[in-house]
Amino acid sequence: MPLDFFTNFDWSRLLVWRTAVNIIDILIVAFFIYQLMRIVKGTRAVELLKGIGVILILKAISVIFRLYTTEFIVDFVIQWSALALIIIFQPELRRGLEHLGRGSLFGRKRRSTATEIIVDNLSHAIQYMSKRRIGALISIEMETGLDEYIATGIPLNAELSSELLINIFIPNTPLHDGAVIIKGYNIATAASYLPLSESPAIPKKLGTRHRAAIGLSEVSDAITIIVSEETGEVSISRRGNLINDMSQDEVLNYLTKELVESEKEKETQGPLQQIVEAVRKGVSSK
Repeated sequence: MPLDFFTNFDWSRLLVWRTAVNIIDILIVAFFIYQLMRIVKGTRAVELLKGIGVILILKAISVIFRLYTTEFIVDFVIQWSALALIIIFQPELRRGLEHLGRGSLFGRKRRSTATEIIVDNLSHAIQYMSKRRIGALISIEMETGLDEYIATGIPLNAELSSELLINIFIPNTPLHDGAVIIKGYNIATAASYLPLSESPAIPKKLGTRHRAAIGLSEVSDAITIIVSEETGEVSISRRGNLINDMSQDEVLNYLTKELVESEKEKETQGPLQQIVEAVRKGVSSK
C-alpha cells in the first residue's frame, strides 16, 4: 500500500505548490525590503547601511586572504553590533515602528488627511500671493526624484504651511528668488534653480519662472505652480504642458485630483500591487 501511494502520487502538483509558496515568500520579503527603504530614506540609517556594507566587504576580504587579525576584529564588531544599533538608533527604530503603524493597514485616513491639509495650505498661499501679485514658483516632487535640484537651493526641511510659503516669496527677501521644492509633506528647499526650457513654442510674453517650470516638467513628472509677479495669474506645469490663467477653484481641483485622489488610489492597493507598481515605475523611469 505505501509503495502504491508513492508510485501513483502526482509529484508535479507538489512541485507547483512549492513554486507558488516560494513566489509568495519572495514577494513578502520584497515588500518588507521596499518598506524598509522607504522608512530609512532621508535618515541617518542610510549612512548606517553604508557602514554595514563596508564591514561585510572587510569580512569577505579577510576570509579570502586569510587575514586572521582583521577577521577577528570584524567578527567582534558584528557580534556586538546588534545591541549597539538598538541603543544608537533607538529614535529611528521608534519612528520606523510608528511608520508601520501609520501604514496602509492602520493609517489610510490619516495619510489622506495630511495630503488634504497640504493642498489646503498650498491653495491658500497661492490665492494670497495671486491677489497681491507676489511672484512664486513652487515644485512638488512626485515619482521622479528632484534631489539634483534640491541640492541647488537653501535647505529648510520645514513643515509646509501657507504662512511659511507666503513669507518665502515676499519680494526683496533672501529666499524669494528661485523655486520652493516640496518633498513628501515638507518644504525641502527654497531658492532652488530649475532647468530652463529651450522650447521655441513658449510664448515670448512668459518670463523666467514659466520657462523654468516647463523645463522641469520636461525632465520629471513634478507639478510646478507659477504665480505671475506682473499679473497675478496662476499657472501649473506638468509633463511638458502649461495650463494658464487658472482660477482658485481650478487650482484646488487640480491639486486635489493629482495629490489627494492619487494618494487614496495608492492606499487601496495591496502589497502585491504596490510591489508591481514600484517595479513598473522603476523600469519606465529608465
